[in-house]
Amino acid sequence: MSEQVDTRIERLVRELNEHNYRYFVLGAPAVSDEVFDRLMAELAELEAAHPDRVPPDSPTRRVGSDLSGSFPAVRHEVPMLSLDNTYSEADLVEFDARLRRELPGEALEYIAELKIDGVALSLTYENGLLVRGVTRGDGVQGEEITPNVRTIRSIPLRLRGSDEHCEVRGEVYLTRENFDAINKERAQREEPLFANPRNTAAGSLKMQDPRLVAERNLSFFAHGLMTPEPQHDRHAGSLDRLERLGFPVNPERRHCSSTDDIVTYWRAWDQDRESLPYEIDGIVVKLDALAQQARVGTTAKSPRWAFAFKFSAERVRTRLLKIALQVGRTGVVTPVAELEPVLLSGSTVSRATLHNAEELERKDIREGDAVVLEKGGDVIPKVVAVVESERPPDTRPFDFPETCPVCESNLVKDESEVAIRCVNSGCPAQLKGRIRHFASRTAMDIEGLGQALVDQLVDTELIRDAGDLYALEVEKVAELERMAETSARNLINALERSKAQPFHNVLFALGIRHVGATVARTLADHFGSIDRLRDATAEEIEAIHEIGGAIAASVHAFLRDENNAAVIDKLREAGLTLEGEEQTAAGPKPLEGKTVVVTGSLTRWGRQQAQEAVRAAGGKPTSSVSKKTDIVVAGENAGSKLEKAKELEIEILDEDEFASLIGVA
Repeated sequence: MSEQVDTRIERLVRELNEHNYRYFVLGAPAVSDEVFDRLMAELAELEAAHPDRVPPDSPTRRVGSDLSGSFPAVRHEVPMLSLDNTYSEADLVEFDARLRRELPGEALEYIAELKIDGVALSLTYENGLLVRGVTRGDGVQGEEITPNVRTIRSIPLRLRGSDEHCEVRGEVYLTRENFDAINKERAQREEPLFANPRNTAAGSLKMQDPRLVAERNLSFFAHGLMTPEPQHDRHAGSLDRLERLGFPVNPERRHCSSTDDIVTYWRAWDQDRESLPYEIDGIVVKLDALAQQARVGTTAKSPRWAFAFKFSAERVRTRLLKIALQVGRTGVVTPVAELEPVLLSGSTVSRATLHNAEELERKDIREGDAVVLEKGGDVIPKVVAVVESERPPDTRPFDFPETCPVCESNLVKDESEVAIRCVNSGCPAQLKGRIRHFASRTAMDIEGLGQALVDQLVDTELIRDAGDLYALEVEKVAELERMAETSARNLINALERSKAQPFHNVLFALGIRHVGATVARTLADHFGSIDRLRDATAEEIEAIHEIGGAIAASVHAFLRDENNAAVIDKLREAGLTLEGEEQTAAGPKPLEGKTVVVTGSLTRWGRQQAQEAVRAAGGKPTSSVSKKTDIVVAGENAGSKLEKAKELEIEILDEDEFASLIGVA
């Protein structure tokens, strides 16, 4: 029996650690929250019964972490604990009964709040001003992301009517509307869609450039207030106080005097959650009286006076009619399920992703199968299981073709990405995808060049690559279906306007594999022109901070391809910007030849912006302090890099001195 227990614990630990990795590191969860929580509960129960057999790497030994190492670490004055959770009404009743045993004879009142499916954040205010924003991290310490936090407009930079010192905790989230807009743009660029608003919000907060964070339009709800001298004796009073200080506090909270009240609230929102403009995955129940919270206390992981009462993910059955294949701009062939339309989480679903050939084979998904659908993160429909008992007798395993469904060229397996690709870069489907990406808002922003028009331009062979766009004539475009002279002239004018896009937009628009908007900006800032970038070796490209080997190899190969070179020549002849502004700047540069490290939090710039300022002033930004470092720019909470600079007697500038040196007011 003991051997069976050891084996089960070992298996659960291995499985849960893998799920944690997929969720926190890859941002691609493989199971629903409900499945994960059930596995975690089983492990916790086994370990409680056999405390001598708890392995050192058990996920029950720690609070989940979102530490990435890319931002300064900050220790929380009061740990940010996780909440115990349940999907069971019986567990709610037991929670209430336990509190009544620990607080005998006392009246218990609860506050029930919606559980926002977002990212926990701690905000510190001094003299009424926002001075620090920190992620939850591992619960003991988090990462300071103050420049990114300042971009969230619902977070006040100054408290209303108060100059007090306090810490505010809450959730950063992304509305459904903003999430859909982001994924719509990514779909136009044929980039992988984000799985859900929560992961997108988490990834946005960890971006290095606050300007890109600002474009995500994140939102915030406050739910906790900590002050040196508490001004309220109840949690409800703290929420009211937060509103007066200028914070958004979710209005859908309820005072509950019994478990029946809580269940009624929970059931109502389980039914109505689709009516909200943001995602929720349950409710949070807290003892209202702060004195009772203090007496009940906490465990090492969780407060004992609160817990999360979560909703089960909605699942439906339908019939898979056909497995279709889509070819993206990079040649990746993706299987897609065409389904009998079915209502799921408030919307009608007729298509769902099947991810890749390995997923098809692993789940043995076949045309004609009855399948179970779930919305991943309550957003993207996916096939989670096959109902084998309802499988028609004449079904056959799906046979992935060896040739492209569009151009009939050979397909090859890309082991590095578990993908199957069409090897023909001239494939019409790839060309259409590349043109749509080139024209997208975050690339060349060519208004009016939508999917239908791109299809016609390629099918009629008016264009064979992005460079041909700038040779289009009004008369030829006007002859296309659903086009006329006015709309054709509007397109030509939009193409002309796009020539003003900066170099980093053009570089992103080229559609180089692995090169997103942020990487394109980094490459453009570092090399300054397409010619310098083309002349660089793969090793020189990889040496840039945050540029890895795969990106460097991809850029190097792309720019040396004859077909790509021909496209770039067409773009140059058309007058597109293929060098940065600094290429034409004249006069001496104050940081010419200097190696500069920026550390700590700055008020004028985010980390990426400060590095761009260093480059614009002729300097070379690096991330580590050494004897070769000439200057260290130290903001708030500079930490170990500042100490090392002092040891090495390196010149240290504060933010104002740095701004003065490079001529910024």
